[in-house]
Amino acid sequence: MDLTPTAWQLWIIAAIVCGILEIKLSGFVTLWFAVGSLAAAGAAALGLGLNAQVLLFTLVSLLLFAVSRTLFKKVFMRDATPLKTGIEAMIGQEAVVMEAVTEPHGGTVRINGELWTARSLSGLIPEGERVTVEQIEGLKLWVRRPAATQSVPQGELEKKERAG
Repeated sequence: MDLTPTAWQLWIIAAIVCGILEIKLSGFVTLWFAVGSLAAAGAAALGLGLNAQVLLFTLVSLLLFAVSRTLFKKVFMRDATPLKTGIEAMIGQEAVVMEAVTEPHGGTVRINGELWTARSLSGLIPEGERVTVEQIEGLKLWVRRPAATQSVPQGELEKKERAG
């Protein structure tokens, strides 16, 4: 009695291992390798050569991965808004002036528990006042009083930056 496993049996073992990994890892990736292994097992059972089995495994796995990613993105993520993190999340938030924001030198504001250098888009801003972050350039926040409706013409930020 010969106990050497055949090619299709090895592919079935690979499919089972990938299935177990999918359950343990929950990344929804190894499932497609399990399905690809089952396709290769079918090819081996039909008597196709090793090259055809590996090619079928690769094509089925990659095709299912690409289709599922596209499908999931279109179906489950269609209404999702992009999540802003880091400095992008600070734009539009309120900050508290810790050191008066003057025209030539700027000042300091506290936002999210951190101190930042700030420049004003709406004139002198005294200590303790709340401001809104309008823009971020490097490590400087450009802030404005929430009630201020004064608009800054395009290029004004660069002029203020060069002057300060």
